[in-house]
Amino acid sequence: MNIKQELQEFCQEYVKDRTVRIQKSISDIQESLASETKSSAGDKHETGRAMLQLDREKLGQQLLEVERMAIILSRVSITMKTNAVLLGSLVKTSKRDYFLAISAGAYEGAAEPIYCISRATPIGKLLLGKSIGDVVDFDGEKIRIAQIV
Repeated sequence: MNIKQELQEFCQEYVKDRTVRIQKSISDIQESLASETKSSAGDKHETGRAMLQLDREKLGQQLLEVERMAIILSRVSITMKTNAVLLGSLVKTSKRDYFLAISAGAYEGAAEPIYCISRATPIGKLLLGKSIGDVVDFDGEKIRIAQIV
């Protein structure tokens, strides 16, 4: 298995785990809402229900975001060869290595960590469309693109 395949699977696992966690939290909130009865504690009860509803809405938004990540990930091509940084590129720079797909954190399965980032991140925006040898200025630091895989 090549490194880009490993990175893609790492991102897919991240999306799957996050989806499961969010769905479990939503289920737990649904159970809490269902188990509360109207006769208990008056205003405190209504406040508790309102808080649970807010939490449920936040989790719903998080679930939508994870679904968007899954869609983006489904569009990632790890086989395309290109001279410019695009979605699915493994970018080796003078500072760090980046896999442009979704923001899933650091992949530790390589000699050096590879940071899985989305094209919407500040560094992702800077790298997108750049070529080998290009230099980007990120947080006052000059970063040179050494290789695009």
